[in-house]
Amino acid sequence: MYRERPAALPGAVLWTSVSDGTPGRVLPDGCLDLLWSSRVGLLVAGPDRTAHPTRSVPGERWLGLRLPPGVGPAVLGVPAHELRDRRVPLDALWGRAGEEAAERLGERPTGGALEALAAGRLAAAGGPDPVGEQVAALLAAGRPVAATAAEVGLGARALHRRSRILFGYGPKTLARILRMRRALALARAGTPLAEVAVEAGYADQAHLTRDVRELTGLPPAALLSR
Repeated sequence: MYRERPAALPGAVLWTSVSDGTPGRVLPDGCLDLLWSSRVGLLVAGPDRTAHPTRSVPGERWLGLRLPPGVGPAVLGVPAHELRDRRVPLDALWGRAGEEAAERLGERPTGGALEALAAGRLAAAGGPDPVGEQVAALLAAGRPVAATAAEVGLGARALHRRSRILFGYGPKTLARILRMRRALALARAGTPLAEVAVEAGYADQAHLTRDVRELTGLPPAALLSR
C-alpha cells in the first residue's frame, strides 16, 4: 500500500508504503529522497537515470520525503551526481551527524520528524540554489535547453555543470525525464497515447514508446496497466 501527500517543505512530497514483497520499480524523476525503512533504517536515494528496481520483504515499512528537483543537494550536503543511481545509508553520507539524526528520529520516525530534519538542514545551507527551481520549471514546461539556459542567464556549459550538481545529470537528460513524467501524467488522466505524444512534445507515438521504454524498461501501455 502506497500513500503520499504534500509535505510542509515547499514542493516536497511525503510518502509511506508497506511492502507485500512484490518487486517494483521507481521511475526516474530528477529528485532525491530521504528514506527510512523498518529493515535498514535511514538512507538516501539519489537521482536515477532509468527505472530503479525495488525489492522489499513482505511487511517492510517505508517512509520517504521526496525533495523537489534541485533541492536535495542543499539538504544532503553533496552534489547530486555523486548520488546518481545509488542508494546510500545516511550515516555513510553524514558520518556522526547521520548517526545522531537516527538517534533523534528513533526506531519509527514520523513524517513530521523527517520533514523537520530536512528543513533544518536546508535552512543551515541558506536555502536551495534558486537556479534549480527555475531550470526544473522551465524544462518541465517543455522549454528547450538553449532557451532555458538563456532565461536563467547561463551559458550551455555552465548550465550543464550546474545541472549535474543540482539534479545529477545534464539538462538534456533532465528534460527527457520530465517530458516522460508529463506524458505519463497525461496518459493516466485518460488522454490517448497518440495525443499524449503530440502534447508532450514527441515526434510521434513511436518516439514516445521508444523513449519511455528506454527510461523505464516498459512501454507506456504496460506502465499504465500496473
